[in-house]
Amino acid sequence: MRQLIIDTETTGLDPKAGHRIIEFAALELVDRRPTGRTLHLHFDPERDIDFGATEVHGKTWEDLKGRPRFRDRVDEMLDFLRGAEWIIHNAPFDVAFLDYELAKEGAPRCEALAAGVIDTLAMARDAYPGKRNNLDALCERFGVSNAHRTLHGALLDAQLLAEVYLAMTRGQESLTIDIGTAPAIASIAAPGLSATRAALLVILPTAEELAAHADYLAQLDRESHGRCLWLAAA
Repeated sequence: MRQLIIDTETTGLDPKAGHRIIEFAALELVDRRPTGRTLHLHFDPERDIDFGATEVHGKTWEDLKGRPRFRDRVDEMLDFLRGAEWIIHNAPFDVAFLDYELAKEGAPRCEALAAGVIDTLAMARDAYPGKRNNLDALCERFGVSNAHRTLHGALLDAQLLAEVYLAMTRGQESLTIDIGTAPAIASIAAPGLSATRAALLVILPTAEELAAHADYLAQLDRESHGRCLWLAAA
């Protein structure tokens, strides 16, 4: 299954008031594994950015003047978005902005492009009613490090949301297993079958997979301003 973790940053809160997308990111998962493929774009919104929005993502119109406009990259976006299941935190917000931008270019709306849309905010509210369920709170709840997230950024937020979504849907919040409570292998082996453990098969990554992993870490390091823990550990 192909899924896309999607996030946007905007000039304000309401596309009906003429606000625009200034940053778009989509991170690809296939069978719940990141492929390393992303689409990350900045746009010249051709209008001022509300002060409140700048406080969230740190960008002003001056920062974006001269960047491509949404219409300049819409075909590339359509190719990347089409046919995947989308995973978005507070999906109605991002979908409304995408629909507004796509409609301006005569392109298909989100409903026609996506195989489905999963709203992780709605999922979290169902699972943890009455608790804070913004992305920072979910990172804390699931042990996802977000210390480098001082401002919102579409790609960084998509990367964090990917980790949160996988944690939310894997059926457990910890990678540890309580061995003491598990029945002995011999007690659950089928009659006539040996309970002897098979030899462990170790599959080493290919050179291409190692290169893709290194590229992903380098991109994460740039987005986090040199705070990638995996590179520091190496």
